Amino acid sequence: MSMMQVFVNGQSQIDYDRSKSLPEKQLEYLGKMDEEMDSGLELAGEKVDDPDLLQRAQFVAGYLAQALISENDAMIAASCAWLAIRLPDLKQVKIIQDEQQISIDLVFDENRVNQVKVDLSMPTKGKPLH
Repeated sequence: MSMMQVFVNGQSQIDYDRSKSLPEKQLEYLGKMDEEMDSGLELAGEKVDDPDLLQRAQFVAGYLAQALISENDAMIAASCAWLAIRLPDLKQVKIIQDEQQISIDLVFDENRVNQVKVDLSMPTKGKPLH
């Protein structure tokens, strides 16, 4: 079973199982996402006219982070599916949010196996992700 995991501030949010096939309609939607990105996209405030696969993945991961913040289940599902299918070696998407910014790390070389979860209560400003 090939899993892709999504973490927000170190907390597991999503375990995406690549072994489950998507309905044709959802696969078509992923194709439409690709078509829209073919015309370019914006990353870190800069226009990228001909994005490569990794730039597209960064862009989609940004949408995933925003979808998690706004609790948009449809966009969460589409973003996770795109990342998992287009990047079969992607193991984890790590999203870190603090009061000023969001950072995203795409991890291709580690699984979260035999790791211990530690919850720390830290005072924060703003509204962190759940």
